[in-house]
This record gives sequence, structure tokens and C-alpha cells, in this order.
Amino acid sequence: MPAIVLVRGGGEQATGAAVRLLRAGLRVVVTELPEPLCVRRTVCFAEAVYAGEVAVEGHVARRVDDPTDTLRILTILGKQQVPVLIDPACTAAKALHPLVIVDGRMRKAPPEPIGYVPALYIGLGPGFEAGVNCQAAIETQRGHTLGRVYWQGGPNPDTGLPEGDPRRVLRAPAEGVLVAHKEIGDLCEEGELIAEIETAEGSRPAVRSPFKGVLRGLIRPGLRVAQGMKIGDVDPRGNRSYCFLVSDKALAVGGGVLEAILAKPEVRGKLWA
Repeated sequence: MPAIVLVRGGGEQATGAAVRLLRAGLRVVVTELPEPLCVRRTVCFAEAVYAGEVAVEGHVARRVDDPTDTLRILTILGKQQVPVLIDPACTAAKALHPLVIVDGRMRKAPPEPIGYVPALYIGLGPGFEAGVNCQAAIETQRGHTLGRVYWQGGPNPDTGLPEGDPRRVLRAPAEGVLVAHKEIGDLCEEGELIAEIETAEGSRPAVRSPFKGVLRGLIRPGLRVAQGMKIGDVDPRGNRSYCFLVSDKALAVGGGVLEAILAKPEVRGKLWA
């Protein structure tokens, strides 16, 4: 049976890595939270948790509520699709025996033990250090080292700052429930209302577009958000098609993951066996 690569997390960077692996002919399983918070939802396999089934650039992902339902997982894999397991503790690893685990949750902290040791554990971004809490770590910060594989040491530390124009990032002005007035892909004028946050006190502070552009990402309406949390992203380039394509950054990170997997002869020889 062909080997399984288990990707922890179905957000933007993890999905970019998964798409790269799928295009290379590998079988991918994704584990997620019961209520994932993704901004670029149109390019995240995590959206299958809510919708039941989603497609990212033609690759179909389907939700699996019971991570112990191995038959359903294998059936979805047999259809060349991606099972998305509601399994934050990654308990399915013990039953599926993935050859590789890619930790793409972007928690910016070391991973917790899961009681299973794959042939190769790859970590994305800050919080991972090769030889300490993973075997290979991938740089996720834009710049000259984006997508680079570290077999010793780890990626650049988290700066806490958004890449590019910081105004593009939309943040919740208060704690509450997101009420959307725009959808991903909509054109926004400067100052136009994008969303409101319905607070426990009954107020609804507004989230407005910082400039003219396309709404590239927005957390799913109806979810509870914390004050200051990133909830959206406006793209000044104004090209709507970018909202539905895996980004150059996510593909670069995915390229690093594929390189790390193929660089290990003991792993490479078992991928399609």
C-alpha cells in the first residue's frame, strides 16, 4: 500500500504543502480542530470541517468526523481525495502509520508528543528546531530563505509583524462574533464596511477596508473572535483570481516539504511501495 503523509493542520501553509505533495502523487491525510480559524478559507482544506467537502485547485478534501474510522479514511484516499479528520490530538497516527508527518499548524511553539514516531517529522515555521523537536524544519518567513529546509537549527523567529503593508491585515476591534458584510473575492473601496463584531454587550464595532482592494481572506462568519485577532486580509493588487489560488509563499513552503521528504533515501524508497 502506498505510504501516507499526515499533515497536521489544514490552514493556508499546510494546504499549500499538501497540494504540492498531491501533485507529486503522494497520499495525504489532514488532521484539524473541531472549529478551525482560517483567514484564506478558499485555499484551506480546513474548510471541509464546516462544508463537508471542499476543493482547492481541483484537489477535493472531505471531512471525517471519527478519526478511528479507518475504512472511511482509506475509501476517500482510494478516490484520490484528501480525508480531513477532526483529530486535534493526532490520534489517527497510531492506526494509519504515516511514513511522514508534516506539522503545519503554525502554532509558533514546539509540538506536543502524540505517541507515534514517523520515519520523518517535518515542522513548518517558528517553534521548530531540527534535531530537537523535529527532523527537518521549513522556513515560512518571506525573504531569501523562504522554503529552505533546515536539518540543523530552525527557521527565523516570529517577528509578530505581518509581512508587507501592515494595513492589509484586518483585526477584530473587540471580542465577539463575526458578522460579515463582504465575501472573499469582493472588491472593497477604502473605508467600506467589511464586517462587524457583535459583542456580548450588544455593540457592533465595524471592520472597514484600509484601502481599495480585493477581500482576499475573512474568517468564517458566525465564529467567535478575540480582540486584536487577525480576521481578514485585503489585497491592494485587486486581482480576484488570487483569492482562489494557493499563494507563492505556500507553494514555496510546500516545495521545501517535498525536498525534505525526497532527500531521505529511507523515506523516498517507501513512498510509492
